[in-house]
Amino acid sequence: MGLYSREILIGVAAAHPEVRFDFCYRPHRYLRSRSIELPPNARRRLLAEPLGPRSAVLFHGLNQRLPRLPMRRAIATFHDLFVMTGEYSTPDFRARFTVQARDAAARASAIIAVSAFTKGQVVSLLGVDPAKVRVIHHGTRKLRLPAGAGREKVILNVGAVQKRKNIARLVEAFETVDRSWKLVLAGACGYGSEEILRRIEQSPARERISVAGYVSPATLAAFYAGAMIFAFPSLDEGFGMPLLEAMAAGVPIVTSNRSALPEVAGDAAILVDPESVEALGQALRDLTERDGLRQELSRRGELRASLFTWDKTVRETWEVYQEVIQQ
Repeated sequence: MGLYSREILIGVAAAHPEVRFDFCYRPHRYLRSRSIELPPNARRRLLAEPLGPRSAVLFHGLNQRLPRLPMRRAIATFHDLFVMTGEYSTPDFRARFTVQARDAAARASAIIAVSAFTKGQVVSLLGVDPAKVRVIHHGTRKLRLPAGAGREKVILNVGAVQKRKNIARLVEAFETVDRSWKLVLAGACGYGSEEILRRIEQSPARERISVAGYVSPATLAAFYAGAMIFAFPSLDEGFGMPLLEAMAAGVPIVTSNRSALPEVAGDAAILVDPESVEALGQALRDLTERDGLRQELSRRGELRASLFTWDKTVRETWEVYQEVIQQ
């Protein structure tokens, strides 16, 4: 959501210098935002309910939450609703999230969903009229890959080490590939990470598994440039930005056949049942053993990633703004 917010804020302001924008930050983020340089047509505002941009022509909530303020018009972006559908968080967080999502869905003049899958969830779980929801995909982040980096026998996973990301099954599937391969997990720890880390410590392949934690964009780019395979068997995703990053870097992918992941991957990945360790292991072995398959998926992935641009996301978002303002 942070990446999405930055791309939308900076992109829309740059594309429309004739318009004044207020970038609103909640109190715990306002001071930290002071280190960020804003576009000349944007100003920083504190969002501390009941204080906020009451007179704005349009308010865009960049996630599924809107402030409790009287607003002339509002849009909310919904990234996913997996908190409502799976055991991926604490009961308290699930209850709070659900209240906020239902409120935003009811009060928004329009909703932006980051995938057709997420739109389906907004319609079915929140009872929203489908005509109120616009699907606008994310763009591909342009990571600066190091020049001349050689690829190694590495299977890379990017995302939080948490239950929803299905890391325990990935580790079990990895144990079935040739011992010359390594597994790199890049991402901070999340819900359920303690159990996953215990499983990694008990793995017979432990010496070949690297838990990198949160990494900088430069380190992440180096990981993409050096990996031969990208494995992303997540159980639930509203979009799946790491797929685009891996495809853009030319890394062949195995991912899940559910949620929004087939929508993003298209024909540029091997799709498997994420709850089947056998299927995931077979896909990994196929990719480790078949150089031609890796090359073909790499080619398809680079083409697929080129279809998702932040310029397109910004343009389509601005079109929703104009539609709502003219209502």
